[in-house]
This record gives sequence, C-alpha cells and structure tokens, in this order.
Amino acid sequence: MATKAPSLTQLSTTSFSLHHTPLSYPKLPFTPQLKPFNFTSFSSKTTHPPSHLTFCTKKDEIDITFFNNDQYNSDESLAFDPPEKPEGFIPPRAIDEPPFESEEEVARAYEELYGPAYSGETFLGKDVFVMDSKIKKESGFGSKAKKEKIRDGFEESVVQVRRVTKVVKGGKQLKFRAIVVVGDKKGQVGVGCAKAKEVISAVQKAATDARRNIVTVPMTKYLTFPHRVEADYGAARVMLRPAAPGTGVIAGGAVRTVLEMAGVENALGKQLGSNNALNNARATVVAVQSMRQFSEVARERGIPMEELWK
Repeated sequence: MATKAPSLTQLSTTSFSLHHTPLSYPKLPFTPQLKPFNFTSFSSKTTHPPSHLTFCTKKDEIDITFFNNDQYNSDESLAFDPPEKPEGFIPPRAIDEPPFESEEEVARAYEELYGPAYSGETFLGKDVFVMDSKIKKESGFGSKAKKEKIRDGFEESVVQVRRVTKVVKGGKQLKFRAIVVVGDKKGQVGVGCAKAKEVISAVQKAATDARRNIVTVPMTKYLTFPHRVEADYGAARVMLRPAAPGTGVIAGGAVRTVLEMAGVENALGKQLGSNNALNNARATVVAVQSMRQFSEVARERGIPMEELWK
C-alpha cells in the first residue's frame, strides 16, 4: 500500500540536530535525498543554524532552503533607521508656500545657470547677443561659430591657399596651407604660414603667426626705401629699389603684397630666383630688415647727416 507523502508544512515543523544523524524521511517523488543544511557559508564561527531556517533539501543539484514563517519576521530585516537631523536644521518649505520668488529673482537664477535669455534681457551683465540669428547665418555649414576679427589696426591679405597631403600609415591626410600677410600700412608688416583641415581655420592660424613676426620697414617721407638692397631666402632672391614720387609699386607676386601691406607707395621690386610665394615673401622681409635710415648711419659714424652726400 502506498504511503502518503507529508506536506511542506509538516516538513518545515520538523526539527533536527547538527550533532546527530538526521531523521529519516520517506522518499518523496521530488526530493531524492535530504541532508542537513551547511551553515559554513554564513560564517566560519557559526555553530548553530539561524532560528528562521529549518533545513535544506537538494533536488537536481539545486539547494532549496525552507523558512519558518512563525519565527521569521520580514519587517525587522527591512527596518529603516534614518540619520539624526543636524543642529539648526530648517526643513525646506513646500513649493506652494509663500513667500514666492519674484520674476526678477527667477530670471537671475535662470541666467546664472543657462546664460542670458533669448529675449535679450540680462540681469548679470552677460552678452545678450549669444543667441542672435545673424551669427548663425554668417557661420559656415558644419563649422563652428564665426569668430570676431582681431581689431588691432592690422589688415590681412591672403597670398596663397593650397591643398597639401601628408602620407601616413592609414593613407593620406588632406589639409590646406595658407600664406597671409598682415600690416598696418604705416611701416609694420609680417608674414605667416599655417595649415589646417579647413580653409578658414588655416587663414586664421596664418594671420596669428604673421602677427608674431611683425617687422618695421624703414621709409622716407616720400613713402619709398632709403636705398636699394638685395636679399635671398632659400632659392628665392628679391631686389628692391627706391622710386620717385608717383611711380607706385612696380612689383609682382608676394613682393607686391608685402610692400602694399607695409605702406610703401613708390618702389621697384623684382624676383630674381624661385617663384615660390612663401620664400619670396620672406625674402622681402629679410630685405627690408637689412635696410637702414641715413640718420642711423650718421649716428654710428659720428658725423652730421649732410656729410653722407659729399
């Protein structure tokens, strides 16, 4: 005659001892083997099982732990112990309690976090034209916002823009090289060269480089050179000569651009060597640096300036 299997409630109320052989239970269809619970996983010093655990069965290599609902209290394990409030704690007021913030206070807080509003009103003295639509229209597609030009009295002139490639491990890198001449047309001039991935960025970088290399061009009251000179830079060679008033600048290429940005109105220039624009521009700068005024020569010799023409 088949024996009736005990229920789970009957099994959970059954006690056992760690130091004795476990009680024998009738074999259940879903419990092939019963064994005492191994409490070494809780702590190495534990010698007695917790009060809320009764025993553990093993089915298909899976341990199943049964809890005693009478002794296990779920509220105790989930108890929340909030920290103590510090001295002088003032609870925050609700959002619908007075006093309410004024519109100006809200606008100041908004501007401090996100900047000036699109309406153009500012309470902290910030730039109200940051979100101006005109700036967006002036900027190129896919590029950053257009930067304002430096107002230092210098004018810029682009001499040449070329595409250059650099062979790297993964292929070729395409960039743009720009040659820019800056000057105030009052005797100050500079030549700069830079490369970038965009033409606008290359021109801006070249203009910055030119401002770092400003030189002074000696000129007479007729806006021409004090004397003739020749200079070279690399394979480029440049010849400069003074001219009478009304002659104008008779030169070509980068030499003409450098002389015009320097403010020279009457001069003759000639490229005698290479046609490279960068080398000719720098050769022109070297030539004007080697020039000296008559007053400087007379001062070095210790004679009056009229003696130089005798």
